Amino acid sequence: MTAQVETLEFQSEARQLLQLMIHSVYSNKDTFLRELVSNASDALDKLRLEAFQDKELDVSTDDLHVELETDAVARTLTVRDNGIGMSRDEVVSLIGTIAKSGTAEFLAKLKESKQSDELIGQFGVGFYSSFMVADKVTLVTRRAGAAEGVRWESAGEGTYTIEPVEDAPQGTSVTLHLKPEDREDKLLDYTDKTTLTTIVKRYSDFITWPIRLGEDTLNSMKALWARADATEEEYAEFYKHISHDWQAPLESFRLQAEGTFEYQALLFLPAKAPFDLFMRERKRGVQLYVKRVFIMDDCEALMPEYLRFVKGVVDAQDLSLNVSREILQQDRQIERIRRRLVKKVLQTVKALPEEKYRTFWGEFGRAIKEGLLDDADNREAILELCSFDSTHSADEQTSLASYVERMKEGQEHIYFLTGDSRQSVEHSPHLEAFQDKGFEVLVLTDPIDEMWVDQVPEFGGKKFQSIAKGQVDLDDEKDPEQQEEFSGLLEWLKSTLEEQVKDVRLSSRLTTSPACIVGDSYDMTPTLEKMYRAMGQEMPPIKRILELNPKHELVLALRDAKAADKPDLADAAELVYGMALLAEGGDLADPSRFTKLLAGRLAKTL
Repeated sequence: MTAQVETLEFQSEARQLLQLMIHSVYSNKDTFLRELVSNASDALDKLRLEAFQDKELDVSTDDLHVELETDAVARTLTVRDNGIGMSRDEVVSLIGTIAKSGTAEFLAKLKESKQSDELIGQFGVGFYSSFMVADKVTLVTRRAGAAEGVRWESAGEGTYTIEPVEDAPQGTSVTLHLKPEDREDKLLDYTDKTTLTTIVKRYSDFITWPIRLGEDTLNSMKALWARADATEEEYAEFYKHISHDWQAPLESFRLQAEGTFEYQALLFLPAKAPFDLFMRERKRGVQLYVKRVFIMDDCEALMPEYLRFVKGVVDAQDLSLNVSREILQQDRQIERIRRRLVKKVLQTVKALPEEKYRTFWGEFGRAIKEGLLDDADNREAILELCSFDSTHSADEQTSLASYVERMKEGQEHIYFLTGDSRQSVEHSPHLEAFQDKGFEVLVLTDPIDEMWVDQVPEFGGKKFQSIAKGQVDLDDEKDPEQQEEFSGLLEWLKSTLEEQVKDVRLSSRLTTSPACIVGDSYDMTPTLEKMYRAMGQEMPPIKRILELNPKHELVLALRDAKAADKPDLADAAELVYGMALLAEGGDLADPSRFTKLLAGRLAKTL
């Protein structure tokens, strides 16, 4: 009976990707082999682990390896492994579809980038790089323990074929029907043994499984994390292998612990944030080995959420090979390793040269600041390596240590103001008196800033103080007569605006604006209130405080009008409150009413 051949269409994103791969110009086509060997290595790791965990699985793990096979006449290169293999459904989902979120962003970046090949691995679609060098790709695979295999084939156009194969060996073979050699286009002869040996040595020497070409093993198979003599180039290639990033890491560093518990670690800071850094469904964590045996790819127990961008390998000596994710969460040895890794990462970031640090902070600063909420033990260390915008400079960020050094004599607080953007913060009326008197204010515009400033009380003995909350007294002398002079207006406004505000008082933080709205010392900010509501949390409205500038002509006129008992002052009260709300970037409850009131007042003045 003839096997049924199905012709299926690629997902639209996969089709776009293939066309970009086939028709674009790539700076380094050799790296297709690294991606295929890396996939094969992962398949071998997974088979060994599954065979260890499932004693009923009928497979042999005696000679796990990657094999390269060439045919110069037919112009084919085959990359074969005897690893875990794939079922039919896995082939369709992993190759026929780009199933990862963020695909649209990836394609947009791929079209824009001049170094397109640097993006492919990062988005987990390295298999598609085969079409840089091949006109057609044939994949034959059989999952370990399955009776039947499957053949997949495509010329990289809109469709692919898939059919069952009865006699497929366990594992996966990928056969590339190579394009003609073209040295000018950096397309080499990938059936040439010397060419393949050079590529494997350069990119895959550290793979823990033998990579064979005929009778020869091309790689050394030495665990890079156990070698003190490894070069930066070797580290860079190893990083690309485990991270699927096509760029070299920003920084690499080793750890080795001996004594009551032994482990080795090789960790990396990426040069660029992955596209899914802030996506919920992302995977995180470093690779875990036990006595050089691969255990899991993304061991979350070894790295906290706020350091999810850190890549690398940890090789522990005293764990069980049968360890599970649930057991790891409770393991004291894992917890001690985690604490040491975190401290080392933070120390490494702090010690980065200025240029590298600026690159790192621009890519990962938002994630790092999450640790101010999640990691109380290392909070001071995190604060020491943070950088913030401030009113001191429009171009350069500042550390907290530098801010404290510049504090004015007698200044007791580290002042800050949160907002949606630097522009909105700089135009806030809350800043007026601080700028006028030369006080530096931190400008905090990341969403996470709204949350950590309420949880972190101080740095270096100096308390954090929002200039939009609580009482701020920047006047050198009190003026009790002024307070008495405005008491009638304040009481009237408080009564008139009782639905909107909890209090009305005179302000010392204003110099040019008539009024501003501030929160009580422990009130939630409006931005944070919006964030919680957006997440579906029901919250009662939070009333805030209206502050008036007693030197502003509008406030003086309003005081006099109230003393003279003029009519229609309630409308003026609403307008003052609405202007203060708009000045801080707030939302009016009834914009139409505000507009009508404003138009009416303007008409009376003309």
